[in-house]
Amino acid sequence: MTAHPASRPTRPIRTPDATTPQRRIESGFGQRSTAQEVLRGIDLTGRLALVTGGYSGLGLETTRALVGAGARVVVPARRPAAAREALAGLLGADGGPGAEVDTLDLSDLDSVRAFADRFLASGRAIDIMIGNAGVMACPETRVGPGWEAQFATNHLGHFTLVNRLWPALTAGRARVVAVSSRGHQLAGIGWDDVHFARGYDKWLAYGQAKTANVLFAVHLDALGRDAGVRAFALHPGEILTPLTRHVSREEMLDAGWVDEEGNVAGSFKTPRQGAATQVWAATSPRLAGLGGVYCEDCDVAEPAVPGSGPTGGEVGRDELTPGVSTHATDPVQAARLWRLSAELTGVDAFAPGV
Repeated sequence: MTAHPASRPTRPIRTPDATTPQRRIESGFGQRSTAQEVLRGIDLTGRLALVTGGYSGLGLETTRALVGAGARVVVPARRPAAAREALAGLLGADGGPGAEVDTLDLSDLDSVRAFADRFLASGRAIDIMIGNAGVMACPETRVGPGWEAQFATNHLGHFTLVNRLWPALTAGRARVVAVSSRGHQLAGIGWDDVHFARGYDKWLAYGQAKTANVLFAVHLDALGRDAGVRAFALHPGEILTPLTRHVSREEMLDAGWVDEEGNVAGSFKTPRQGAATQVWAATSPRLAGLGGVYCEDCDVAEPAVPGSGPTGGEVGRDELTPGVSTHATDPVQAARLWRLSAELTGVDAFAPGV
């Protein structure tokens, strides 16, 4: 069976304002499903996917699963030599199934522009784009014109990449998947100090960046649906990958991620399980006609319990709950973030006259 990510017709489930309800659709998959399982019966031959960070952690498992289903996967990498080494055995001949590597540093908008220009020059359409790359809880770091690194890398870099690749995304009627986190419940957008100039907190900065990922998907879906482009955000689950490089063992112990012997907590997923939700969001026929929602455990998520996240008081990392907080799905805030991001980056594929 061949299923293009956006081609199988189903009856759209929409509220009167043309948004998709934030509620489960009973996908048949769950917390322990793997990326390979959600792709069973889906043929991606002839489809092109772009996966940022697709050579490490969840990104590597995502690339492996998509290639296994017949896709051509472009992996833009800050460390292309390391990417080629990690993807050995998956690299494919030009035009066929397999992975290819190019250079991209999401924290450097000149690098984003250069990559996008090279890709557009190839004349290819993008069927799937997964914004998987990111940083978490890093020490205070400034990039570009003094931007806070987590917001700049996790959000602004992907914002710029999508806008610059818009012709290829519309040509493929793509699904765009933003990898967020339950960490979005830690913080909304700090509109009066988005770059933490008045004092840096690595977890609040991470929470803001993950909220930005969800809001980005909400507004991109609203802007892109008439062109056939749909967007989703997601929480992949709790998985120990290289993303945790800036988290100390003491912090992991305090958060209950590992025990005193360093064993991973029983609730944590394997990388294959962690990659499943982003692969499902990118390919599932059940999502045809839907978009702009936050997913987890291979299904559309329910709203988080009242009181989680900034709208109900700050929460700690050990108090995060299933579901998505309302501050991350508010279309008014999503539009505001889009305007701010366009002002900061100077890029907006939807600006008048573009």
